Order: sequence, then structure tokens, then C-alpha cells
Amino acid sequence: MTHRSRVSALLFCLLLIQGCTRTGLRQTLSQNVPNTQAFPRILAVYEPWFGHSQHISVGYSSQDPAVIRKQIEEAKGLGISGFVVDWYGDREPFIDRSYALIQSLAAEQKFQVAMMYDETDEDKSAATDDALAAFDKFHETYLSATAPGRQAYLTYDERPVIFIFPKGGRTDWSRVREETGQWQSPPLLIYENPSRTYTADFDGFYAWINPGAKGWAADGSNWGEDYLRNFYRRMPSEYPDKIAVGAAWPGFDDSRAAWGLNRRMSQRCGETLADTLRMSQEYSSAAHHPLPFLLIATWNDYEEGTAIERGLTKCKSQSGV
Repeated sequence: MTHRSRVSALLFCLLLIQGCTRTGLRQTLSQNVPNTQAFPRILAVYEPWFGHSQHISVGYSSQDPAVIRKQIEEAKGLGISGFVVDWYGDREPFIDRSYALIQSLAAEQKFQVAMMYDETDEDKSAATDDALAAFDKFHETYLSATAPGRQAYLTYDERPVIFIFPKGGRTDWSRVREETGQWQSPPLLIYENPSRTYTADFDGFYAWINPGAKGWAADGSNWGEDYLRNFYRRMPSEYPDKIAVGAAWPGFDDSRAAWGLNRRMSQRCGETLADTLRMSQEYSSAAHHPLPFLLIATWNDYEEGTAIERGLTKCKSQSGV
């Protein structure tokens, strides 16, 4: 199945979730299951903190095995081949326990999982020490040959893929690269957006929810077209030797988040997801720099309004009323 048909099937199924019975949805999915071994592989960012008192209640715990199994099955039905799970090392023990469960269950269900390290916003020395300790722990706990679920971990060119979500931008990634380079199988480090300071230390860059230079529109109409177009143009021209990871999102609304800044991108009755997916299709057609992965942001971030887990917001144009 081509990339175009894979993402079209994903969008079609998501738009149906809130308008169809479960039986009808299963029938639709069974007719549109993509070949998840082809490229680009569709991944979805997973937030593993629900059930913790510091986060909103969404009706389940990220440490409930039955919930995780169901989420994996639903994601597979949409053509998603893996979850990219936020992880903070020893800073967040709850999230660490969730990650351990997800990796083990992913292996059982022939699904994939990858870690997205959330950088600390402390000063340079503390941020670097935290990253070094976290990567060392992750290597020993989750990437060793005997780690539970190790076979589920996402690889590319036989190397584990680690995503990095920047916060303060104070980590000395040259030191982290030096340490991880000594691993038996050195990881591919994928950072958000091109980083001019540590370009040589990263193996690639991924796009992320961003309105671009125009900033956030009060009415949510700026869905990030200029940002994405710029990302896709820059990667082959400025970073031809780096891995490019595309992104798509349904919208954004951080009004429910304790850290929210009233930022919003409208779902536009599904058009935001459709447009971001179409842009990845255009870029993937460029044979000289294909996308190995497409990152859906996100599977279940209800605090920032990017979750696709329960479908898209139902609009009059979708319901016909």
C-alpha cells in the first residue's frame, strides 16, 4: 500500500470514530488496514501520565494493562505501527512504570515502542547530568538484551531510535552523543526541528506542532502550514545527511493544561489533520529524501487537545445536520 493510501485510510477511519457504531468502525478498519512494515511507518506520541494526580482525569490509568492492550489494538487498526512514549528518567517514577508496562505489552502484541526523552529545563550542568543518567538507565533497563519487551523497541538501520523533546535547550548533547556512541548498538538521536548548536550530534530531526512565524491565531485558524512547508523544504536542502521525520496533528488547545497559555489550532472539522497528512504525502514523493517515519501528535494528549484516540471533533459538515 502506498503512503498516500495509508494516510488516507488513517484519516478516513479517524473521521468515522465519532460518527459510526463500533461494529461499523471495525468493518471500515478491516478494509483499510495498512501495511505497517512499509515506509514511512506511522507512529503516534503517547502520554503515559494519566492516572497521576498531577494530570487531568481521562477515565483510565496509563498503568492499566487492559487499557494499554486495547489502545495498542486500536492503534494497529488505524495503521499505526508504534507508540513514541514520553519519558523523564528518574524525575517521574510514575511515567517510568508506565513505560515499562507499555514496552512489555507492545512486544506481546507485535507492536513497536520508542522513547521520547523530555529534557529538563535546569541549567547546563544539571541538564547534561540528568540526560547522561537518564540515557544510561534507559540503556540498561530497556535496551539490554534481557530487558522485558526489548524486541518491540523501534529501530532503523538496526539501531534503536530515540526522540528528544527539548525544554530549556541547555543540555550538552555532544557529551551525550559521546556516551551513547559507546553502546553496543549506538542509538539514532532525533531532535525536534533542526538544531544549529548541536547539528553534528543528532542523526535527524522531527517536525512538531507549531504555528510558524505568524504565531498562534486567536481564532485557531493558523494550523502550521508555513512551519511544515519550511521544515520539509529545509531538510533535503540543508540537512541531506539527516533523517527527516514528518508530523501530522489534528489541532491544539492547551486550555485544560495547568501550564496552558491559551494557544489554539482549530481542528476545522478534520481538515487540520487532513492538511498536515497531505503535506507529508507531498514530501514523501521526493525520492531523494524519503520519510522513514511519520509522527502523529498525539495519540492521547487530552491536556493539549491533540488526542486522536477517541476520534476527531464531530462537526455539522461531518454529521450532515
